[in-house]
Amino acid sequence: MSSSEKNTLKNEKHYDKVYNDINIQSILNKIENLEEFMADATKTDTSWVGLYQDNFQNQLKGKKILELGCGDCTNAAVMAAYGAQVYANDISQKSGEIIKKLNASYKFESEIKFIEGDFLKSKITNNFYDIVVGKAFVHHLTNEQEIEFTEKIVSILKPNGIVRYFEPAVNSIFLDNLRWLIPVPGRPSKIQRVKFKNWKLNDPHPERDNSSKHYEEIGKTYFEEINIVPIGSIERFHRILPKKFNRKFRRFAFRLEKKLPHSINLSITRSHLIEYKYPKKP
Repeated sequence: MSSSEKNTLKNEKHYDKVYNDINIQSILNKIENLEEFMADATKTDTSWVGLYQDNFQNQLKGKKILELGCGDCTNAAVMAAYGAQVYANDISQKSGEIIKKLNASYKFESEIKFIEGDFLKSKITNNFYDIVVGKAFVHHLTNEQEIEFTEKIVSILKPNGIVRYFEPAVNSIFLDNLRWLIPVPGRPSKIQRVKFKNWKLNDPHPERDNSSKHYEEIGKTYFEEINIVPIGSIERFHRILPKKFNRKFRRFAFRLEKKLPHSINLSITRSHLIEYKYPKKP
């Protein structure tokens, strides 16, 4: 079995467990109060701030959108609630079960369609999608898998198609090493050697390049336009603050980051929005 196949299997087993007990009502509450939820999430929660930069929700209605790594399906449901024709893919079949329940419980303009299993093995019509989205998805792939995914994405996107990823960024070795020293829920500190080693064995994230430079190089190879937006250079420090200040600080931090010079922002950022436009067709 190749390293890519082992990585896929590891992700499948991990996320079958993670998505086995998702609260469907919580997702329904969000899309039933969509504007209220998005007004808060896109100012406060990192992945929503990142993916929905520049009012991405206004670009969704009527578009054919493929979401890779749809996970708990919250984002798929939000895009469908905004009127997109959403095709959601995940290695975990549990995501398909969530989508069935969402379709049965909410009247979307177009029901969400689930594409089960390995994206690379799925049969998809060329020049079909307007947008391909990944919300904290690509860093679960090996760099080799990422190339295979990108080449297939180029073929299934329309000539004016867009790829929009929100991903963690590792642009500073110092900050990345510091990050591993600080324990967070579900992940021990690297100082706790035995616990960290056991956690690492079960971690579904492969060793890979997650830098903005890496994504820029991929983009230049396969697309005509690339845009990378740093997200979280100041917000990343919210974890060291008391909980009562947490969300207020994050909103403040996201506003303040926009005033930093781009080069400084990019060098210390926690995450980034990666946008590719106009695939280079063979």
